[in-house]
Amino acid sequence: MIVHLIDGTYELFRQFYGIRRFSKGEEGPFAAVNGVLHSVLQMFETGATHIGVATDHVIESFRNGMWADYKTGAGIDPALRRQFAALEEGLEAMGVAVWPMVELEADDGLASAAHLASQDESVQRVSIWTPDKDLAQCVRGNRVVQVDRRANQVRDADAVKEKFGVEPVLIPDFLALVGDAADGFPGIPRIGKVTAARLLNQHGPIEDFPDSELGERRELALLFKDLATLRTDARLFDSVDELRWLGPTAEFESHAERLGDTRLVKRSHEASVVA
Repeated sequence: MIVHLIDGTYELFRQFYGIRRFSKGEEGPFAAVNGVLHSVLQMFETGATHIGVATDHVIESFRNGMWADYKTGAGIDPALRRQFAALEEGLEAMGVAVWPMVELEADDGLASAAHLASQDESVQRVSIWTPDKDLAQCVRGNRVVQVDRRANQVRDADAVKEKFGVEPVLIPDFLALVGDAADGFPGIPRIGKVTAARLLNQHGPIEDFPDSELGERRELALLFKDLATLRTDARLFDSVDELRWLGPTAEFESHAERLGDTRLVKRSHEASVVA
Protein backbone atom coordinates (compact mmCIF):
# COMPACT_ATOMS: atom_id res chain seq x y z
CA MET A 1 0.00 0.00 0.00
CA ILE A 2 0.95 3.65 -0.37
CA VAL A 3 0.36 5.93 2.60
CA HIS A 4 -0.43 9.53 1.68
CA LEU A 5 0.25 12.24 4.28
CA ILE A 6 -1.19 15.68 3.59
CA ASP A 7 -0.25 19.07 5.01
CA GLY A 8 -3.77 20.29 5.75
CA THR A 9 -2.66 23.80 6.69
CA TYR A 10 -0.80 24.28 3.42
CA GLU A 11 -3.74 22.90 1.44
CA LEU A 12 -6.15 25.27 3.20
CA PHE A 13 -3.92 28.25 2.39
CA ARG A 14 -3.52 27.06 -1.20
CA GLN A 15 -7.25 26.71 -1.73
CA PHE A 16 -8.06 29.99 0.03
CA TYR A 17 -5.76 32.16 -2.05
CA GLY A 18 -6.36 30.21 -5.25
CA ILE A 19 -10.11 30.69 -4.97
CA ARG A 20 -9.75 34.32 -3.91
CA ARG A 21 -7.80 35.18 -7.06
CA PHE A 22 -10.88 34.36 -9.10
CA SER A 23 -13.68 35.29 -6.70
CA LYS A 24 -12.22 38.69 -5.72
CA GLY A 25 -13.21 38.10 -2.10
CA GLU A 26 -16.78 37.00 -2.85
CA GLU A 27 -16.23 33.31 -2.14
CA GLY A 28 -18.36 31.49 0.40
CA PRO A 29 -17.27 31.37 4.06
CA PHE A 30 -16.05 27.76 3.75
CA ALA A 31 -14.88 27.74 0.14
CA ALA A 32 -11.30 26.80 1.04
CA VAL A 33 -12.46 23.94 3.28
CA ASN A 34 -14.65 22.59 0.49
CA GLY A 35 -11.74 22.86 -1.92
CA VAL A 36 -9.54 20.75 0.35
CA LEU A 37 -12.27 18.15 0.88
CA HIS A 38 -12.84 17.85 -2.87
CA SER A 39 -9.08 17.46 -3.48
CA VAL A 40 -8.90 14.66 -0.89
CA LEU A 41 -11.87 12.94 -2.49
CA GLN A 42 -10.13 13.18 -5.85
CA MET A 43 -7.20 11.26 -4.37
CA PHE A 44 -9.54 8.48 -3.26
CA GLU A 45 -11.19 8.48 -6.70
CA THR A 46 -7.81 7.94 -8.32
CA GLY A 47 -6.77 5.02 -6.15
CA ALA A 48 -5.57 6.28 -2.78
CA THR A 49 -6.68 4.09 0.13
CA HIS A 50 -4.70 5.31 3.16
CA ILE A 51 -4.60 9.04 3.91
CA GLY A 52 -3.74 11.08 6.99
CA VAL A 53 -3.95 14.86 7.29
CA ALA A 54 -1.99 16.97 9.80
CA THR A 55 -3.17 20.49 10.62
CA ASP A 56 -1.96 23.39 12.72
CA HIS A 57 -4.79 23.53 15.26
CA VAL A 58 -2.93 26.56 16.59
CA ILE A 59 -0.16 28.27 14.64
CA GLU A 60 2.16 28.76 17.60
CA SER A 61 4.14 25.81 18.98
CA PHE A 62 6.92 25.01 21.45
CA ARG A 63 9.36 26.65 19.03
CA ASN A 64 7.98 30.10 19.86
CA GLY A 65 9.53 29.70 23.30
CA MET A 66 12.90 28.92 21.74
CA TRP A 67 13.15 31.89 19.37
CA ALA A 68 11.26 35.16 19.86
CA ASP A 69 10.88 35.84 16.14
CA TYR A 70 9.55 32.40 15.25
CA LYS A 71 6.41 32.47 13.09
CA THR A 72 3.05 33.23 14.70
CA GLY A 73 -0.54 33.50 13.53
CA ALA A 74 -0.24 37.27 13.22
CA GLY A 75 -1.39 38.56 9.86
CA ILE A 76 -3.51 35.58 8.87
CA ASP A 77 -6.63 36.72 7.04
CA PRO A 78 -9.58 36.39 9.49
CA ALA A 79 -11.67 34.74 6.75
CA LEU A 80 -8.98 32.08 6.42
CA ARG A 81 -8.45 31.62 10.15
CA ARG A 82 -12.17 30.95 10.64
CA GLN A 83 -11.88 27.90 8.39
CA PHE A 84 -9.20 26.05 10.37
CA ALA A 85 -11.59 24.29 12.76
CA ALA A 86 -14.13 23.67 10.00
CA LEU A 87 -11.49 21.83 7.98
CA GLU A 88 -10.62 19.52 10.85
CA GLU A 89 -14.30 18.84 11.57
CA GLY A 90 -15.07 18.27 7.89
CA LEU A 91 -12.23 15.80 7.42
CA GLU A 92 -13.22 13.88 10.53
CA ALA A 93 -16.86 13.71 9.42
CA MET A 94 -15.71 12.55 5.99
CA GLY A 95 -13.96 9.65 7.71
CA VAL A 96 -10.41 10.81 7.04
CA ALA A 97 -7.70 10.45 9.69
CA VAL A 98 -6.86 13.98 10.84
CA TRP A 99 -4.33 15.11 13.43
CA PRO A 100 -4.84 18.64 14.81
CA MET A 101 -1.46 19.62 16.23
CA VAL A 102 -1.22 21.87 19.30
CA GLU A 103 2.16 21.64 21.06
CA LEU A 104 3.78 20.49 17.84
CA GLU A 105 3.26 21.81 14.30
CA ALA A 106 1.61 20.12 11.34
CA ASP A 107 5.10 19.49 9.91
CA ASP A 108 5.99 17.55 13.07
CA GLY A 109 2.78 15.58 12.65
CA LEU A 110 3.69 14.67 9.08
CA ALA A 111 7.23 13.73 10.13
CA SER A 112 5.91 11.55 12.97
CA ALA A 113 3.34 9.87 10.73
CA ALA A 114 5.98 9.21 8.06
CA HIS A 115 8.28 7.69 10.67
CA LEU A 116 5.52 5.41 11.97
CA ALA A 117 4.23 4.36 8.55
CA SER A 118 7.68 3.63 7.12
CA GLN A 119 8.29 1.10 9.89
CA ASP A 120 5.42 -1.05 8.62
CA GLU A 121 6.66 -3.63 6.12
CA SER A 122 3.29 -3.70 4.34
CA VAL A 123 3.78 -0.06 3.32
CA GLN A 124 5.44 0.22 -0.08
CA ARG A 125 5.82 3.98 -0.05
CA VAL A 126 5.02 7.00 2.08
CA SER A 127 4.16 10.14 0.10
CA ILE A 128 4.25 13.45 1.98
CA TRP A 129 2.14 16.01 0.13
CA THR A 130 3.68 19.43 0.76
CA PRO A 131 6.21 21.72 -0.94
CA ASP A 132 7.60 22.78 2.46
CA LYS A 133 11.37 22.41 2.39
CA ASP A 134 11.35 21.35 6.06
CA LEU A 135 9.76 18.02 5.08
CA ALA A 136 12.64 17.19 2.73
CA GLN A 137 14.47 15.95 5.85
CA CYS A 138 11.98 13.07 6.09
CA VAL A 139 12.75 11.67 2.64
CA ARG A 140 14.39 8.25 2.70
CA GLY A 141 15.53 6.76 -0.62
CA ASN A 142 12.43 6.25 -2.73
CA ARG A 143 10.44 4.75 0.15
CA VAL A 144 9.54 8.05 1.82
CA VAL A 145 9.12 10.78 -0.79
CA GLN A 146 7.91 14.36 -0.94
CA VAL A 147 5.18 15.33 -3.39
CA ASP A 148 5.32 18.97 -4.48
CA ARG A 149 1.95 19.55 -6.12
CA ARG A 150 2.91 23.14 -6.96
CA ALA A 151 5.99 22.10 -8.96
CA ASN A 152 4.42 18.83 -10.13
CA GLN A 153 7.38 16.89 -8.74
CA VAL A 154 7.94 13.81 -6.63
CA ARG A 155 11.23 14.08 -4.77
CA ASP A 156 13.12 11.04 -3.59
CA ALA A 157 16.51 11.30 -1.85
CA ASP A 158 18.37 11.90 -5.11
CA ALA A 159 16.01 14.73 -6.05
CA VAL A 160 16.41 16.34 -2.62
CA LYS A 161 20.19 16.22 -3.02
CA GLU A 162 19.88 17.75 -6.48
CA LYS A 163 17.63 20.57 -5.23
CA PHE A 164 19.43 21.52 -2.03
CA GLY A 165 22.93 20.15 -2.55
CA VAL A 166 22.81 17.94 0.56
CA GLU A 167 21.34 14.62 1.63
CA PRO A 168 17.88 14.71 3.29
CA VAL A 169 19.33 14.00 6.74
CA LEU A 170 21.30 17.28 6.52
CA ILE A 171 18.33 19.49 5.65
CA PRO A 172 17.97 20.80 9.26
CA ASP A 173 21.67 21.77 9.20
CA PHE A 174 21.22 23.40 5.79
CA LEU A 175 18.23 25.44 6.94
CA ALA A 176 20.06 26.41 10.12
CA LEU A 177 22.85 27.94 8.06
CA VAL A 178 20.83 29.61 5.28
CA GLY A 179 17.76 30.48 7.38
CA ASP A 180 14.07 30.00 6.78
CA ALA A 181 12.13 33.23 6.28
CA ALA A 182 8.79 31.42 6.42
CA ASP A 183 9.56 30.15 9.92
CA GLY A 184 11.17 33.37 11.09
CA PHE A 185 14.84 32.57 11.69
CA PRO A 186 17.56 34.25 9.63
CA GLY A 187 20.36 31.71 9.44
CA ILE A 188 24.03 32.57 9.78
CA PRO A 189 25.22 35.82 8.15
CA ARG A 190 27.35 35.47 5.01
CA ILE A 191 26.50 31.80 4.52
CA GLY A 192 24.40 31.22 1.42
CA LYS A 193 23.06 28.03 -0.12
CA VAL A 194 26.22 27.13 -2.04
CA THR A 195 28.50 27.71 0.91
CA ALA A 196 26.18 25.84 3.27
CA ALA A 197 26.07 22.81 0.98
CA ARG A 198 29.86 22.86 0.59
CA LEU A 199 30.46 23.02 4.34
CA LEU A 200 27.98 20.27 5.12
CA ASN A 201 29.31 17.95 2.42
CA GLN A 202 32.84 18.59 3.67
CA HIS A 203 32.31 18.31 7.42
CA GLY A 204 28.95 16.62 7.95
CA PRO A 205 26.42 18.00 10.48
CA ILE A 206 27.06 21.28 12.29
CA GLU A 207 28.11 19.42 15.45
CA ASP A 208 31.12 18.09 13.50
CA PHE A 209 32.25 21.47 12.12
CA PRO A 210 35.74 22.54 13.23
CA ASP A 211 35.70 25.56 15.52
CA SER A 212 37.30 27.67 12.81
CA GLU A 213 34.20 27.47 10.58
CA LEU A 214 31.56 29.08 12.80
CA GLY A 215 33.42 30.36 15.84
CA GLU A 216 31.08 32.20 18.22
CA ARG A 217 28.17 31.63 15.82
CA ARG A 218 28.17 27.90 16.52
CA GLU A 219 25.60 27.99 19.34
CA LEU A 220 23.25 30.12 17.26
CA ALA A 221 23.57 27.69 14.37
CA LEU A 222 22.74 24.78 16.68
CA LEU A 223 19.68 26.64 17.97
CA PHE A 224 18.47 27.19 14.42
CA LYS A 225 19.09 23.52 13.67
CA ASP A 226 16.92 22.57 16.65
CA LEU A 227 14.18 24.86 15.30
CA ALA A 228 14.44 23.25 11.87
CA THR A 229 14.52 19.65 13.11
CA LEU A 230 11.08 18.07 12.89
CA ARG A 231 9.93 15.91 15.78
CA THR A 232 9.06 12.32 14.92
CA ASP A 233 7.83 11.01 18.27
CA ALA A 234 4.15 12.02 18.18
CA ARG A 235 2.13 8.83 18.60
CA LEU A 236 -0.59 9.57 16.05
CA PHE A 237 -1.71 6.01 15.35
CA ASP A 238 -0.92 2.46 16.38
CA SER A 239 -1.43 0.86 12.96
CA VAL A 240 -1.52 2.14 9.39
CA ASP A 241 -4.88 0.38 9.14
CA GLU A 242 -6.27 3.37 11.03
CA LEU A 243 -5.50 5.47 7.94
CA ARG A 244 -7.60 3.36 5.59
CA TRP A 245 -10.62 5.30 4.38
CA LEU A 246 -13.91 3.46 4.84
CA GLY A 247 -16.15 6.20 3.51
CA PRO A 248 -17.95 9.15 5.10
CA THR A 249 -19.52 8.99 8.55
CA ALA A 250 -23.26 9.34 9.12
CA GLU A 251 -22.67 12.94 10.22
CA PHE A 252 -21.03 14.02 6.97
CA GLU A 253 -24.24 15.03 5.22
CA SER A 254 -25.11 17.56 7.91
CA HIS A 255 -21.53 18.85 7.85
CA ALA A 256 -21.67 19.29 4.07
CA GLU A 257 -24.89 21.25 4.45
CA ARG A 258 -23.26 23.58 6.97
CA LEU A 259 -20.32 24.00 4.63
CA GLY A 260 -22.70 24.91 1.82
CA ASP A 261 -21.57 22.19 -0.58
CA THR A 262 -23.87 19.16 -0.69
CA ARG A 263 -22.01 17.87 -3.78
CA LEU A 264 -19.49 16.53 -1.30
CA VAL A 265 -21.99 13.95 -0.05
CA LYS A 266 -22.66 12.33 -3.43
CA ARG A 267 -19.02 12.45 -4.39
CA SER A 268 -17.87 10.92 -1.08
CA HIS A 269 -20.26 7.98 -1.40
CA GLU A 270 -19.20 7.36 -4.99
CA ALA A 271 -15.52 7.58 -4.04
CA SER A 272 -16.01 5.11 -1.18
CA VAL A 273 -17.05 2.47 -3.73
CA VAL A 274 -13.75 3.02 -5.59
CA ALA A 275 -11.65 3.00 -2.43
